[in-house]
Amino acid sequence: MTSRSAGPTSTPARGRRARRAAAVLAALATAVALVALVSPGSASAVPRTAAAPDLGPNVRVYDPSMSVAAIRASVDAIYEEQVDNEMGALRYTLLFKPGTYGTREEPLIVQVGYYTEVAGLGALPTDVVINGHVDVYNRCLAPDNCIALNNFWRSLSNLTINVMGLSDCRASGNFWAASQAAPMRRVNIVGGNLTLMDYCTAGPQFASGGFIADSRTGFVVNGSQQQYLVRNSEIGGWSNAVWNQVFSGVDGAPATSFPSPPYTTLVTTPVSRERPFLYVDADGTWQVRVPSATADSSGVTWANGQTPGRSIPLSDFFVARPTDSVTTINSQLARGKHLLLTPGVYDTDRSITVRRADTVVLAMGLASLTARGGAVPLVIGDVPGVVVGGLMVDAGPVSSPALVRVGSGRAATRSDAGNPTTLLDVFLRVGGPFAGRATVGLEVNSDHTLLDDIWAWRADHGQGVGWTVNPAEHGVVVNGDDVTATGLFSEHFREYNTVWNGERGRTVFYQNELPYDAPDQTAWQHDGVLGWAGYKVADTVRTHELWGGGSYIYTNVDPTIHATRGFEVPVTPGVRLHSLLTVQLGAGTLDHVVNDTGAPVDSSAVGVPSNVVSFP
Repeated sequence: MTSRSAGPTSTPARGRRARRAAAVLAALATAVALVALVSPGSASAVPRTAAAPDLGPNVRVYDPSMSVAAIRASVDAIYEEQVDNEMGALRYTLLFKPGTYGTREEPLIVQVGYYTEVAGLGALPTDVVINGHVDVYNRCLAPDNCIALNNFWRSLSNLTINVMGLSDCRASGNFWAASQAAPMRRVNIVGGNLTLMDYCTAGPQFASGGFIADSRTGFVVNGSQQQYLVRNSEIGGWSNAVWNQVFSGVDGAPATSFPSPPYTTLVTTPVSRERPFLYVDADGTWQVRVPSATADSSGVTWANGQTPGRSIPLSDFFVARPTDSVTTINSQLARGKHLLLTPGVYDTDRSITVRRADTVVLAMGLASLTARGGAVPLVIGDVPGVVVGGLMVDAGPVSSPALVRVGSGRAATRSDAGNPTTLLDVFLRVGGPFAGRATVGLEVNSDHTLLDDIWAWRADHGQGVGWTVNPAEHGVVVNGDDVTATGLFSEHFREYNTVWNGERGRTVFYQNELPYDAPDQTAWQHDGVLGWAGYKVADTVRTHELWGGGSYIYTNVDPTIHATRGFEVPVTPGVRLHSLLTVQLGAGTLDHVVNDTGAPVDSSAVGVPSNVVSFP
């Protein structure tokens, strides 16, 4: 998303607060020492045989026998490192063994910064209970500029939060004021609200998210979240909407009322699969649960016990470190191992290649692959059932044809509608931490692929940002047939942000911002059309459907620039779009919403959507 939106306080994040380095290191050392001093015979909700495997220096494993003070020392030190580390290289995973943490007298309070994964190790979300909070607040770029628009790249999963502790404004609920690439999965929130904006730090400010799946909550305070997708969950109510709120297979969701308020609700999700997760079984064995794919589903997968699927012992995974070469990783994959990427940044001078059906690639702590020498960092072969979760991929200084490629597109491609290759929480980035170049972020050639919470981002702030500095043409290109996307975000690419060439494609929720930095209209037009649409369905496609799509414009380099349309599709009975909108964020003009339909948005009404309920 952007650090600039419909408000004057939304400015780019280009600096960070000075850290208390010595204090952080001392607190972290103390916490590590306390973890090491926990006796093997200490009381715990899991057997003594459940010793943590060696997952590297940036994975912390907490036991309910540890004191709240010890855990707080550890998590607070990591938060101090990561709260402003938006473009840094540090990655962390915080794992909680089954049991209860914190009490009403001494609640456990966890704050989550950049590149930090917080997860429970139970077979069910109810196996790990945190009495307290796991919060994300506004990030203060300056004392008078505290926002959530840049709160990316973090996650929360597989635990229960019994909201208690803190005072005044903070006591009312668990705060998750995050934007893109900050998924909440398999979370059970009781004892208070879930609040998706931080109205306590410098007053209510904009957030630009987001994604929740397979979770059960009480009342949800949406607040300033400009757009949001909740999928296959249970909620106790929803407070309000801004531009585009989509619910798919959600018990308790409001009925469709787009555009006033802008709710779009699907009773069931056409195709879904939940992300694999680590857990410790009753015998103390570390396992990875791989949920099955389902069709036309609703509600949480764990309502009646363990999520349907299969469990794979962690011993069947190659546990990779950032120091491992791609050659070593590929050798282990070829021998039949699954892949667990421990937190860190992996240089990929050639493709990590998955050729075996049903292989699981699971990244911890938003582990990142960085392209070197123009490589495609991850390639999935022409096989069904591959599942990739929690991965970031960065473009490098030499242009890559793609950052992730699924299938070759050859006629011999094997796919399985009942066992689709699935990408979950996969985030693609061109620029931001450094200058990068790519043609395409994600290229999908295999049929029946499922995309769940994908963010392709050509950076609009950070390092290495500029029209010719971090060039990239398309965020997502779909060539396969019968591909479904649930939660698709694609932003700032220089041409069509998303191109859909395959038949029978479906998208449930789409969010797009057109590029900010086009130098002038001459540089950003084609074939007599001004600019490029944010979502393009190929002229040859006969069947396609989209629910809940937004495209926004903010051409701040040249505010006179126009884009002819946000969405461009063939006019045919099989191509149907529902709940579409465009928004002007302070510069530029979007002339139409879809094709030549829909009123323009321009500087006369900043932040006010132009809506199209259905097309054609």
